[in-house]
Amino acid sequence: MQVFKFGGASIKDANGVKNLATVLQKIGYKNTLVVISAMGKTTNALELVIKNYFENKTELQSSLQEVKKYHNEILLNLFENVNHSAFKKVNVLFDELNGFLKTNKSPDYNFVYDQVIGFGELVSTTIVSAYLNTIGIKNNWIDVRTHIKTDSYYRRANVNWNDTQRLISSNLNTSILNITQGFLGSDANNFTTTLGREGSDYTAAIYAYCLNAERVTIWKDVPGVLNADPRYFDNAQLLHQISYEEAIELAFYGASVIHPKTLQPLQRKEIPLFVKSFANPNNSGTRVGKGITIAPNIPCFIVKKQQVLISLSSLDFSYIVEDNISEIFALLHAYKMKVGLIQNSAISFSVCIDNIYNNLEELLQHLKAKFRVTCNENVSLYTIRHYNNEALNKLEESKTVLLKQLTQETVQIVTT
Repeated sequence: MQVFKFGGASIKDANGVKNLATVLQKIGYKNTLVVISAMGKTTNALELVIKNYFENKTELQSSLQEVKKYHNEILLNLFENVNHSAFKKVNVLFDELNGFLKTNKSPDYNFVYDQVIGFGELVSTTIVSAYLNTIGIKNNWIDVRTHIKTDSYYRRANVNWNDTQRLISSNLNTSILNITQGFLGSDANNFTTTLGREGSDYTAAIYAYCLNAERVTIWKDVPGVLNADPRYFDNAQLLHQISYEEAIELAFYGASVIHPKTLQPLQRKEIPLFVKSFANPNNSGTRVGKGITIAPNIPCFIVKKQQVLISLSSLDFSYIVEDNISEIFALLHAYKMKVGLIQNSAISFSVCIDNIYNNLEELLQHLKAKFRVTCNENVSLYTIRHYNNEALNKLEESKTVLLKQLTQETVQIVTT
């Protein structure tokens, strides 16, 4: 059994869908399950739909129509017959989405987000599955929400592994090519949940774990795992191989090529992960596995933008000790802040966080009741794994460094 995952960039248009079919034909799709993300920038477009739903109802239908128009163009370029069943299936999904937006009574942004955003994956997999069947690559479309069960922590749900294992083991026919959605699950009430942005990689790992797959391949628009994001760093180089541990470190610090949760289930069963280019499927890409060293051994650069640096000191100049720190972390947890870096001294404590749930103001008000608070928004958190002086000096050039932390293998700096 093998599990493939194709991201949104790989199927951003009709040619991308056709290329996905070519990859399957070249590599082979026997005993294969394919996990697919939303097409192109659909997730961003649906986020605008959600924003308009809450803030600008007059633009709601217009933004929704843009999403429908984008997918309809792909359909028209894939299917010569406009009466093909794919058109009807996609229309049914958009009618379902529109129905939810008209009848929903919940004011909970995170709940609404998950119910709306998942239609990107439902539509993309419907189109891809229909196209593959049309050209003779017979497959079975699966609603991932019937397999992956989670709690109700909307936008970052936690997997119920026992239920998920049972449902996948008992309901999946592995003798045929299966097509399903990334990123999604469902809770005990069968409401849609999501696994966090870039969660489609995690979906592939969940299926691989439950199916005891031989390998997972993530197909991307880059040659494999690079030592830096080419959008932000020049001269990015391909890493031919890395260990699970190294990949987990890179993911933890924010490397976007692999989702932070993806590697843990794979490591538990020692399932190798390959990251390869969908443009050049026969190239070797990057292998992530057990007991292998990073090759080549070069510095790896990661950046997380739009972060928040909060610096705290006690109002009476008393020490920041265990009881203060535990209280601070309890607040960070309560306000759903993702921590990227911490540093403390006798009377100060600094933390760099990702304010993805927009709870910063409430957190700051709570902290100001007990601490002297300084807050820097829109900072960047840079991490270099396996750094050297040349790499560090180059990174710091022309930047204002607010905080720096070094260990033997890793350096992190926060800059404006």
